[in-house]
Amino acid sequence: MAKSVNKVILLGNVGKDPEIRSTGGGTMVANFTLATSDRFQDASGNWQDRTEWHNLVAFKRTAEIVRDYVKKGTKLYIEGKIQTRSWDDKESGQKKYRTEIIVNDLSLLSGREEGGSSGGYSRGTSSSSGSTAGFDQRQPSGGGDEYANQAEISDDDIPF
Repeated sequence: MAKSVNKVILLGNVGKDPEIRSTGGGTMVANFTLATSDRFQDASGNWQDRTEWHNLVAFKRTAEIVRDYVKKGTKLYIEGKIQTRSWDDKESGQKKYRTEIIVNDLSLLSGREEGGSSGGYSRGTSSSSGSTAGFDQRQPSGGGDEYANQAEISDDDIPF
């Protein structure tokens, strides 16, 4: 079989507060939408903005991060894969389809005043099999001991 790739990279803003739920087996799931914008020139030469809405789904620890740090307006960098699921509508009996982005990596980009709760935090999985990596808080490149010996930094010192 030939090699194939299913990878999505998005940079946009959350459209509404995420919906958080748990499956019957106790797995946490976060559903939310992300808006991306594209600017183009129409036939009369005027610039137009076009917004595309993406349905996103995060599982397990990533869903917990979404629950704790993501809300309407939060700017996010997302890496994931496209998945389309189908089901039979109980009312009409028709087959329904929904295309979603399964989130594998999430970075919060918003500052506090922009709708996010923090900036520069990243959450990723080490593989697409659903294993979880730790919530990565970015530190200076000098190493842990040097970082610990630096002066205390308060929230007032952070520029965002």
